[in-house]
Amino acid sequence: MPDHLSRFIAGLTAGSDAPFGSPAGRLQPLEAFGTNPGALAGHFYVPRSAPATMPLVVVLHGCTQSAAAFDRGSGWSRLADLAGFAVLFPEQSRENNPNLCFNWFVPQDIARDGGEAQSIRQMVETMLRRMPLDPARVFVTGLSAGGAMAAAMLATAPDLFAGGAVIAGLPYACAANVPQAFRAMNGERLPGAFELVERARAAADRPASGRYPRLSLWQGTMDRTVVPANAEALAAQWRGLAGLADAPDHATIDGRLARSVWLDGEGRQALELCLVEGMDHGTPLKTMGPDACGVAAPFMLDVGISSTCHISRFFGILDPSVAVDLGSRPGAAEEETAFIPPGAGAMSQPGAVIENALRKAGLLR
Repeated sequence: MPDHLSRFIAGLTAGSDAPFGSPAGRLQPLEAFGTNPGALAGHFYVPRSAPATMPLVVVLHGCTQSAAAFDRGSGWSRLADLAGFAVLFPEQSRENNPNLCFNWFVPQDIARDGGEAQSIRQMVETMLRRMPLDPARVFVTGLSAGGAMAAAMLATAPDLFAGGAVIAGLPYACAANVPQAFRAMNGERLPGAFELVERARAAADRPASGRYPRLSLWQGTMDRTVVPANAEALAAQWRGLAGLADAPDHATIDGRLARSVWLDGEGRQALELCLVEGMDHGTPLKTMGPDACGVAAPFMLDVGISSTCHISRFFGILDPSVAVDLGSRPGAAEEETAFIPPGAGAMSQPGAVIENALRKAGLLR
């Protein structure tokens, strides 16, 4: 644990004086969306030239990020303008979690009928009632703690989502307290595949269609915060739920990206695992040239691969023939505001260091 804590502290404080957030700008608040048992905020974006019925993508930010900051870094709302879909951004509060992490390791927050997961579901249901959205094309994605919460949404509400994407996340219900969460992040004592599948099956009824949402998994091979064993474990959990073979149906390597794909019984892509060679903890971006989308920032990593574009195509909401070039623009820095994680300075007492690291990881309220 001391080694893992020191790595996590270093990852959070590195570049902490760089621009890290952005104003709400492009996003509008989602008001009165239900009982909101998880006490989350909601924001959304709808293209000005919206089609008659649109897909909806739910985007869950990572620790230390706001909804607006993650949107700016990932480029989701700008891609929505191009491809014609709506985006929903649930947002954590410091009252729930001092470091703005979704509480993926708290059992009541990842249950179907309570906590943060229910709040997110209420947001989706409200969007579906109020706007011209296609209920058959609702998707969810997230980074790190947001990725773990995305996995929770897919497990607890499989009939609500057509697909999902988890970036540097963890399997559903792999931890139920702080020590288990740290071990899971570090790849230690992860439950076996059978146990992970049983926990996911217990979270909700089997989808009425019999088909679980399709899933895209993204992981950096050098991630030292949420190690690659978690992506492998989540892939195994989803293969068990979806009844897929252990071995992929095909695998490719394109530069730094190694991609394995599993097909369902009808030959459709049901699961993909995308490993980015040499990448640490964060969202893979490409900020210049074809498929450019987003802006580099802490935990938003320009590795020459746009996960936002790839995931949109995997969901089937971005036509592969559409040219994308939505990367960094001159003057973009004017949209940013500085954000420095609290407590980033040095502390003299070892107990304070450990407590601060736990709070930074979102594992201590």
